[in-house]
Amino acid sequence: MTLTATTAPATISADHPEWQRLKASATALRGLQVQDGSVPEKADHAAAAGHVCAIVDAVKALAPALTHDARYLELLGRDFGRWMEAGFGVPDFLDSLLAFQPQAHREDGLQHLVVFPMYTQNGSSSRLVEAVLIEVVWPEFIAGLEQGDYSNRLFVPIRFLDFTPGYDTNSAVLFPETVAVRETPKFTWGAIFADREAARFRRVLRAAADITALELPADAAELLGDQELTQETFVMWDLIHDRTHMRGDLPFDPFMIKQRMPFFLYSLEELRCDLTAFRESVKIEKDEEADPETRRHAKLVQYAVIFDRIFRFAITGSRVRNYDGLGGQLLFAWLHQHRVLHWTDSRLSIDWDEVAGVVIELGARIDELYWRSIDRPKTAHWLAAYELISGTVTPNPASVWAKGPGALPLDGPPRGLTDQVLDDEFPLSMFYEALEKKMRPVIESTAGITGTSDPGHSSTGPAATPMTAG
Repeated sequence: MTLTATTAPATISADHPEWQRLKASATALRGLQVQDGSVPEKADHAAAAGHVCAIVDAVKALAPALTHDARYLELLGRDFGRWMEAGFGVPDFLDSLLAFQPQAHREDGLQHLVVFPMYTQNGSSSRLVEAVLIEVVWPEFIAGLEQGDYSNRLFVPIRFLDFTPGYDTNSAVLFPETVAVRETPKFTWGAIFADREAARFRRVLRAAADITALELPADAAELLGDQELTQETFVMWDLIHDRTHMRGDLPFDPFMIKQRMPFFLYSLEELRCDLTAFRESVKIEKDEEADPETRRHAKLVQYAVIFDRIFRFAITGSRVRNYDGLGGQLLFAWLHQHRVLHWTDSRLSIDWDEVAGVVIELGARIDELYWRSIDRPKTAHWLAAYELISGTVTPNPASVWAKGPGALPLDGPPRGLTDQVLDDEFPLSMFYEALEKKMRPVIESTAGITGTSDPGHSSTGPAATPMTAG
């Protein structure tokens, strides 16, 4: 794919009157829609039509500043018009979605106006109209990485300028598969809000370090005071993580295909990608011929992976099949049991000179599991994955899986095995139970956070108190 040259980045601010008109109309329209995106009440159709016309007019007014998206914006108006003329049934925005190709214009600061009926992961499960004004984050050193050994032409890092309520949540991704369409197309891009990832990381790390009395290395502490530095660090992490899903000795039954499997398999897949980003960052950091800016960010990626995994992932969300949470628990327990992470005298400390090798060893164990699983039946692969995790993280005492193969229905369909996995198959440790209570208000405060520093998105969040306080 050839990247298309663009004009200079547009400058549509969040207070632009046409954007504000579009945002207000989309928000009002959402109030008339139901979960599948339709507007079922005929009494609401006149109001819905007014909102749609206002959205289309605003898009036309903003389009001259977004010439790189001209075809998409033209088809967007057509899709809205067709939906309105058809009586506001289940929306179909396939034509405009196919024309929206942000991966072809990865230019730092380039803006896009994204308007689709869609659900937002970790946000809303309803396909309501969302409007998001975004800006591409593409620093020079990332462009160099992507053109070299870390090619990932589907990856688009972005930041928020403004958004409708579906993104005033924990959602930090913009994926085409969430859009309401008549048929599933081949997806050619995926976008991640690096500013949200960075902002919530900084807030959570600051609080966690205070609560656990963790002394941060000087370069890691720089992340707390520099949103842009942290944002670029997450772009590098995400670039390598995202491409890893498509590479490696993957089992015949890929983990990321949508199917009914034990949630701990997804834990290992996401952790595998993060640990690959960690391993590659260690490699880059040690490469004396590499660009100094890239090497600097490579070191910061290592801190980000460890801290985000053990402080935020492990205790964020419910305890119902929380695969990212389990991945964080596994990394913490692995570091502790390999004696490079210590919780002594109510203080957390990490042996930074030794931690990289231990983290890489865990990644190698998961890679070995994948390599061996190509020769294994599905059930044996699942059992081996469980054995890897349960060898480090203690299972629920009520677990059937923890009793071993003899207690499981191995003679039936795989679904029977999945049904035996408890919602909280690997409960939080006593350390995490205490940490979660202290961190809960901080983590909850990160919903809707962006990289801006206005009062609604402060960088500090609620005050933290040490775990020794009670």
